Amino acid sequence: MSWLTNWVAGSLRHKLALVLTGSLVFASLCFLAILVFSYRTRVLEERSFASLGINRLLQVGLENAMLNRDIVGLRNMVRRLGQQDNIAAVMILAPSGEVRFASDETRLGRRYDLAAGELCPTCPSPKDARTERSAFLSDRDEGEVLRSINPVPNQQQCTQCHGTLRANPINGILVVDYDAARIKQDTLFASLALSGAGIVVLIFAIGGIAWVLNRAVLAPVARLTNASGALALGRLGHRVDLKGRDEMARLGDTFNAMADRIEQGVREIEDREDYLQSLVDAMPDGLRVIDENFQVVTANHAFCTQQGLEHAAVVGAPCYHSSHARNEPCAATLVTCPLIELQDSEKPLTCRHRHVSADESEIHVEVSAAPVILNSASKQSRFVVEVIRDLSTDMHVSQEQRLSEIGFLAAGVAHEIHNPLASIRLGIASIERSIDASKPTRANRVLDIIDKQIGRCIDVTSRLLKLSARPTENPELVVLNDVVSDVLSLLCVEALQSNVELNIDMSEHLRVIGPDSELRMMVLNLAHNALHAMPRGGSLTVRGRTINDGKVELVFQDTGVGISNEDLHKIFQPFWSRRADNVHGTGLGLAICRETVRHLGGAIGVSSELGKGTSFTVILNSADAKVRRQ
Repeated sequence: MSWLTNWVAGSLRHKLALVLTGSLVFASLCFLAILVFSYRTRVLEERSFASLGINRLLQVGLENAMLNRDIVGLRNMVRRLGQQDNIAAVMILAPSGEVRFASDETRLGRRYDLAAGELCPTCPSPKDARTERSAFLSDRDEGEVLRSINPVPNQQQCTQCHGTLRANPINGILVVDYDAARIKQDTLFASLALSGAGIVVLIFAIGGIAWVLNRAVLAPVARLTNASGALALGRLGHRVDLKGRDEMARLGDTFNAMADRIEQGVREIEDREDYLQSLVDAMPDGLRVIDENFQVVTANHAFCTQQGLEHAAVVGAPCYHSSHARNEPCAATLVTCPLIELQDSEKPLTCRHRHVSADESEIHVEVSAAPVILNSASKQSRFVVEVIRDLSTDMHVSQEQRLSEIGFLAAGVAHEIHNPLASIRLGIASIERSIDASKPTRANRVLDIIDKQIGRCIDVTSRLLKLSARPTENPELVVLNDVVSDVLSLLCVEALQSNVELNIDMSEHLRVIGPDSELRMMVLNLAHNALHAMPRGGSLTVRGRTINDGKVELVFQDTGVGISNEDLHKIFQPFWSRRADNVHGTGLGLAICRETVRHLGGAIGVSSELGKGTSFTVILNSADAKVRRQ
């Protein structure tokens, strides 16, 4: 029966069909049963009444025969009556209950105990033999019959044979048994016909009611259901069209009005969400909101860009998955987790993390987190808002500031030194032209020396200008030999003061594709770090050569104090600084070098031994190898 339960529960149409059909069938069956029973009872009563009427007619004939003492005629009359189609048997009993005449001669002489009601046990007042009555009963000879009993009263002219009227009120009892099977068959046929007519009426009634219900109720409800389903699926423009002015039509109008309000409300919410998301996306730093279950509720464009992930891959996912590439929460003993730290605190906190981007590279970030508690009618929700600042951005900002300062310095040098030197050089050239060239003097030699030194000064200012130049977006062909030579020439004075010997061992024509100013800044940072590592003097050797697979290798080897194994893995971290001269630096030099090398598709490595020195190795793609491949 589970299928029937599921079928009924699946549709209002099914429920109404079942209830309507069941109710009408039950009511119709009850009404039909009552009608058939009443009809059958009435038919049987009419048959009984008719049988009594026939008996009265027979009784008149029998009385005449008895008055005339026509025993033979009376016997023949009884026999002929018993031969009728609808009559099973005819008997005339004496008042004592003995059968005197019978259509079935085998019954002659049979005695019925009238006092015990044996003649008609089912008749009303079965012991009263003086009352006309009829009833259905089962006869042992004829089977089921309709027995009609008519007492033949004693009359004045019969007293000579039958005694006084008071002593013998009846002369005999006329018993006619009608064939009840045929009567019941006719009654059953009539009842079945009546039942069939009732079923036809029931079918038409169910069909008519079902049609009206379907047209007036079920079909509109189905359209309302489809419209509600469309709204639930997000098709907010779907409406229902119900004609008419009845309750269902008014319900349709109310539904459409409600759908209009819902659509307007959803649009307003979406506009507000877009507005808030635009505000969040406008923030330069990464931002995300995390709930109590470590799920990211929202995130801005800057955070997705930091991690190299799509917005859909961040929102709804665990925070530790998008930022730390983990499948389980971070260990609170190893990482400062803002959600754990701010559980019982209302104060914001700031910490530094190492995030892992989509390409599995590490991103050093500073996280500023604060708790947010939102109260609604049903519950209180707690969130943590994280503002994530990429420290490499600070490195670039610091580099830009540094380049900007050098640019201002170079511009000042160009204005204060380069231009006057150029004017002096022009003046010396004019003096040389005024001296007779055919008579070289000591003044000519002095002027040549002055001109060469002025040229060197102008060359230094040109190198400063190249170092301070901003990177261009278009690729440049950079000769590393010139870069190393120019940068180290700027450090000659500082190296001389620190008693450091500068050595250059470069193969010829080492060329790469990249920004000239960034490469110069990388060489400057690595050389500067080497000078700081040798406060008591030493040597710095820069070697360059071409290695396998079209790569260029630059090695910066110093004889400084070296780096301990505990600090070796920290030197590329932003803002980490530990110099041998006890001066606290910015901690950005090596981080900038690593970012520059990675941007160029290269690699940088370090090896060191305490007390013996440090070696930095930079691997870059050779421009000549690219040309050969093309």
